[in-house]
Amino acid sequence: MHGVKRTRYSKEALEAKRQKDRAKLAEYLTLTDEVLAKKKDDWSKAAFDLTTRLLQVNPEFYTVWNYRRNILLNGIFPKSTPVEINDILSTDLSFTTAALKLHPKVYWIWNHRQWCLGQVPDGPTEEDPNGWRQAYWNKELFVVERMLDADARNFHAWNYRRNVLANMPVKRPLRAELDYTTRKIEANFSNFSAWHQRSKVLSALWEKGELDPIQSKEEEYELVKNAMYTDPNDQSVWIYHRWLIGPGEDYDILTREIGAIQDLLEIQPDSKWCLESLVFYKRALLRHHRSRMDATQLRKLVDECLDMLQTLCNVDPYRRRRYTDLREQVLSTRDTIA
Repeated sequence: MHGVKRTRYSKEALEAKRQKDRAKLAEYLTLTDEVLAKKKDDWSKAAFDLTTRLLQVNPEFYTVWNYRRNILLNGIFPKSTPVEINDILSTDLSFTTAALKLHPKVYWIWNHRQWCLGQVPDGPTEEDPNGWRQAYWNKELFVVERMLDADARNFHAWNYRRNVLANMPVKRPLRAELDYTTRKIEANFSNFSAWHQRSKVLSALWEKGELDPIQSKEEEYELVKNAMYTDPNDQSVWIYHRWLIGPGEDYDILTREIGAIQDLLEIQPDSKWCLESLVFYKRALLRHHRSRMDATQLRKLVDECLDMLQTLCNVDPYRRRRYTDLREQVLSTRDTIA
C-alpha cells in the first residue's frame, strides 16, 4: 500500500515465520479432525470446550457452530437447571460478543447469537415468565447499537437489529426506532441500511395508523432532498426517493419532485443519479398521466428522455448498453403518440 513502510525479513526470519505458520496449520488441522470425529455422538463438556477453541481460530466454520448447539441441546441443557442454563447462555453470548469485535460480518456468529436468545428459559418467577428474556433482549439491543456505532453500515448488524426488535417480549415503540434511523441518517446520508430500516418502520407506522402518511411523507421528501443536495452521487438516497414516490400515480407529487431534481441537475449537470431518476420519473408520467398532456407535450417528454439517456451513455459508459436498450424502449413509446 502507498505510504506504508514495508517490513523486510532476513532469510532466517522468513524461514522461522514459515515454520511457525506450518505449526499453526498443523495444530488447526489436528483440532479440526478431533472435533469432527466427536460430532456424531459426543455431547460432553470436553467436546464443547474443543468447539470453543476451534471457533476462536475459524469463526466461519458453520458445521462446528451446529455441533456446538447440539452439544448444548443434547448434553448440557438436559442436566442443567434453568438458572444454570441462563448462566451458560450468558457465557456463550459473551463468547460471541468477543468474536464479533474481530469478525463483525461473519453470518454464523450472528446466527448463533440469535439461537442463544431463543433458548432463554422462563423466569425468574412464575409471575414474570418474560423477565429473563426481556432482560436479554434489552441488552441485545444495546449490543447491536454499539456494533452500529462502530460501523453504521454493517448490514449484518441491521438485519440482526430487525430480528431483535421483532422478538422482544415487550416491543420497542416504532417511533423510537424511527428516531434512531433519523440519527443514523443525519450522521451519514450514505447509509443504505438506515434508509431501508426507515422505510420498514414508516410502513408499519402507516399501517397501524400511528402516523399520518400524507404529512409524514412530506417530511420525508424534505429529508431526502437535503440528502440529495449534500451528496447527489449517493445511490441509497435516490433508491429511498423512488420508494417514497412508488409507481408515480400522484401527478402533483411526481411533477413537483421532477422539478426539484431538474433544479439539482442544473447545479450537477453530469450527475448520473439525477439523470437516471429524471428518465425514470418522466417515463412514469408517460405511463400514468398521458391523458393530462397533448401530443406536443408528450413528444417533448420523450425527446427529453432520449437526450438524457444519450448523456448517460457518455457520463456512465460502463452501463452504455443498458441506456441504449432504454432508448429503444422510449423510442417505441414515441411511435404510440398520435
